[in-house]
Amino acid sequence: MAKNVIQFGFDSKTANQHKEGTIKAGVATVKVLESWGVKHLYGIPGGSINSLMDALYVEREHIDYIQVRHEEVGAMAASMHAKYTGHIGVCFGSAGPGGTHTLNGLYDAREEHVPVLALIGQFGTAGLNMDTFQEMNQNPIYADVAVYNRQVSTAAQMPHVIDEAIRQAYSKNGVAVVQIPVNLGWEDIPADAWYSAAHSFRRYPKPVLNTVDIAAAVEVLNAAERPLVFAGVGTRGEHQIVMDLCRKIKAPLANTGISFDNFPSDFEALLGSPNRVSTKPSVEVFPEADTVLFVGSNYPFAEVSNLFKNVRKFIQIDIDPAKLGKRHNADVAILGDAGDALRAIYEDVDEREESGWWRANLANVANWNAYVHKLEKKRDGELQLYQIYDAINEHAEEDAIFSVDVGDVTQTSIRHLHMNPKQMWRTSSLFATMGIGIPGALTAKVDFPDRQVWNLAGDGGFNMVMQDLATEVQYHLPIINVVFANKQYGFIKDEQEDTNLGFIGVQFMDIDYAKLAESMGAVGYTIRTIAEVKDVFDQAMKDVAQGRTVLIDAKISGDRPLPAEMLELDPRVSTPEQIADFRRRYEAEDLEPLSHYLCEEGLESTVARIEQGGF
Repeated sequence: MAKNVIQFGFDSKTANQHKEGTIKAGVATVKVLESWGVKHLYGIPGGSINSLMDALYVEREHIDYIQVRHEEVGAMAASMHAKYTGHIGVCFGSAGPGGTHTLNGLYDAREEHVPVLALIGQFGTAGLNMDTFQEMNQNPIYADVAVYNRQVSTAAQMPHVIDEAIRQAYSKNGVAVVQIPVNLGWEDIPADAWYSAAHSFRRYPKPVLNTVDIAAAVEVLNAAERPLVFAGVGTRGEHQIVMDLCRKIKAPLANTGISFDNFPSDFEALLGSPNRVSTKPSVEVFPEADTVLFVGSNYPFAEVSNLFKNVRKFIQIDIDPAKLGKRHNADVAILGDAGDALRAIYEDVDEREESGWWRANLANVANWNAYVHKLEKKRDGELQLYQIYDAINEHAEEDAIFSVDVGDVTQTSIRHLHMNPKQMWRTSSLFATMGIGIPGALTAKVDFPDRQVWNLAGDGGFNMVMQDLATEVQYHLPIINVVFANKQYGFIKDEQEDTNLGFIGVQFMDIDYAKLAESMGAVGYTIRTIAEVKDVFDQAMKDVAQGRTVLIDAKISGDRPLPAEMLELDPRVSTPEQIADFRRRYEAEDLEPLSHYLCEEGLESTVARIEQGGF
């Protein structure tokens, strides 16, 4: 099958064969969803969406309705479904509050540029424009979030509008919203009055590489003294050529947080991501690099943090022409697939001997990894989040899927989950909405029932959606939910420490999450000491193997993870007292700045920091 043809796993042409008689418009609409390969959708019923519920009842053998406890969770699950699978996610809500509750998840999908369809109920046509109960002009509400936003006017339109909405969502990589007056779904339409375009849908083929641009990139890289590769999600699935190129030209590899799962954590030149959700080696490298190969990324902090201000030459590769030159002036711009372009560059670029730049960065990575592992392997003192990650790494299967909430857990997962490209890691990376953990785990287990699924959340994010732990139990989903509980919005508290007069609104009461889980029918565990970690995780794996939903309530310390974006390690910019305090607070006695390793190689080091960009 051609690569630009979508394979939905069915023969959608059967939906377009001649049909006799009549069909309910709502049923025809659901059949359109089925023709596009939609296997499940999320939502809560209501009077204004009940004709859709009737249609789902009729088609219950062909499509699964998953009842969530909050429409926001349904919309976030639809968004995460699209991130995990690349296929359209579908959610619904009734008129008024049911629909508006979906907005948070829809904005997450918009920011991630993934296809999602939201079906929104509306009062019946007889009550439209009459200021009836829950009747309002909903179209403007979704004007900003949606690439396609329509209200159905007639029953005959319903399947056609839904088909159009799905095509628009796929072709524009965004959110489509359709508002449906409830009576229309119950009306009969001719059975042959609708069809599906699913079998006709095609992706654009990959752009043909411009050999002149490839040659220009090769020339720049051959001349670079301190090259750096900065890879984004466009390199997903192409980790090997990225690493091969890094080794050939002796360029360390920085990656965006969202592409964290694309590279094996033991790659010797893997720096990690810069800025707030960051690792120390990546934060330090950008002020020192003279050439950046920016590939498959639309890094949103670039301009506001002046990330590339010291860079002399900038090469960009992207498959979207609108992204070229968006984040920094590009000396060389290459339109094309990331993997194809990197292979073309690899073939022509000179192989470089080991350099001081390469050795210094590898030493810096090794020093950082030793620090990370030291924290994870601690077996004395107060329980910290690090020892929980050590247990997660020990018990995570080779193709495990992680749904990661937003906050400190995002940053620490990037640092302390030791992953490989067979695993998947997703979060709300651009919209950064708390509460994404449970919805992502829900859809991951539904989409990949034979793979191990983890939900990793801080107690702040978990509190926002914890009611839908019951949804995991109701649908017999053996998910491992880990709650890092320290009674605070840790990431926000850290920001207030850096910018505010004092702390306000960042601390809250503790909850016994294990008892909460038990009340919903899940298995609940509480960990309060390092000594308890192994036994709890060992038993939790046995419970999951028996098909049980598990929650582990880890009562961790309130320690702040090391702020890599605000290092106090270099004696040229920090006093001995500041360095000593920093090392003591973050258990970083053996951590050295990159400048230390550059100086060992006889290389000069820039005294510079990445700006925080408004946070």
